Amino acid sequence: MMKNFDEFSRPEEYISPMDKHFRSALRNWAAKEVMPFRRKYDEDWKEHHLIEPAFDKLMGNKGVGIQKALFPPELGGWGIGQSDYAFTVACALAEEVGRADTAMAVAFMVTYWPLTTILVDPHVNWRLAKEFAPMFCDTEKAVFAANAMTEPQGGADIENMEILGGKTIRTTARLDGDEWVINGHKLWPTNTGGVAKLFGVPCTTKLGSNDPNDFALIFVPADAKGVTQGGPYEKAGMAADKNGDIWFEDVRVPSWYRAHGPGMDAQVFREIIPWGLVGSMGFLCGAMLNLYEILYDFVSTKTYKNRPLKEDDCIAGIIGRIAGDIDICRILAYEAARMGDRRNKPYGYPIYSDEVACKMRNLKDFVSDRAVDIFGKAMDVLGTYGADRDYDIEKHWRDIKIIQLWMGGKQLCQMEAARYFFNCKTL
Repeated sequence: MMKNFDEFSRPEEYISPMDKHFRSALRNWAAKEVMPFRRKYDEDWKEHHLIEPAFDKLMGNKGVGIQKALFPPELGGWGIGQSDYAFTVACALAEEVGRADTAMAVAFMVTYWPLTTILVDPHVNWRLAKEFAPMFCDTEKAVFAANAMTEPQGGADIENMEILGGKTIRTTARLDGDEWVINGHKLWPTNTGGVAKLFGVPCTTKLGSNDPNDFALIFVPADAKGVTQGGPYEKAGMAADKNGDIWFEDVRVPSWYRAHGPGMDAQVFREIIPWGLVGSMGFLCGAMLNLYEILYDFVSTKTYKNRPLKEDDCIAGIIGRIAGDIDICRILAYEAARMGDRRNKPYGYPIYSDEVACKMRNLKDFVSDRAVDIFGKAMDVLGTYGADRDYDIEKHWRDIKIIQLWMGGKQLCQMEAARYFFNCKTL
């Protein structure tokens, strides 16, 4: 007999040595700081009066201190970026925080997203690591970064590097002496709306170019002169994740704030896509694990014909399928993570390769679809209780739909899968 949700399958040989310890810390944090309050988060989407203290205890040094995980130990971090299990840890972190609130999970994980380009082996930029380490490692407050990628005219087209090569980017970077001058407008990145203290900004040094050498990834402090952030947008879900506009008007930063340089910036940008895909699958699995907890309690305590609901044949068929989908999705999420962790192995592929990106997009599309489907099935089982905010299922239901839509949505996932598996040439 299953004892708890931890027994859903995952490849145990993939699990990192840190797993047990940080899961315990995160679960304690979630139980005290998030679970009792999360149904009030929808009304806190703009000010984050409830949400911000929980973030401080997750990310800052008075709490778990998780925002410094990628930084090298020499700079006050945990050294995860230089480990051979970084993706597996990322998946587990996403899952554990996502179980409590997927929006909180994406907000703190996106802080890592631009930083992976300079903190993860084999591309550690020590000068930038030393520059930004105090911001994240020496504070009791939550500090956020944003991957300022999407733009008004092209949305997630920037992710489609295989075909477009960055030619839709309208945010420009011009080298003026020893400074980059940046102009442009970004829309919808996670941790905007006044939250982020640091941006990783994909730019072009030549408008309309699809040459990888013209793609630049430049770090910009949020308080730099010429940076303006708009307020957050109100969304259907994901209240703990603020999204807004950023305008860059003749913003100047040192020339060495560029992640790496011509050619390599495009490569490391392609490498961040698998990080986002693995994180997304982790968020979805976390939400599904919490769905199982809620559903288990409901079908065990509610009765039909003097028996628990779960003993009814029709209900058992539905909840059995839900459990099966959760089991499969969790295995797939950790397999995707392990693809990333094999990047430096003789039997692995670079994470910028089509083999990794397209297979991960395929898996993310599948896990997203199953999550959306089983939350719908669970709401059917609960009936009117399914839409009741007291049960928290409808909150997850709204949040996970957004996960299905981001990073190019189903369409880009399906197109890249078709390109790779069927050798398509014109998609």
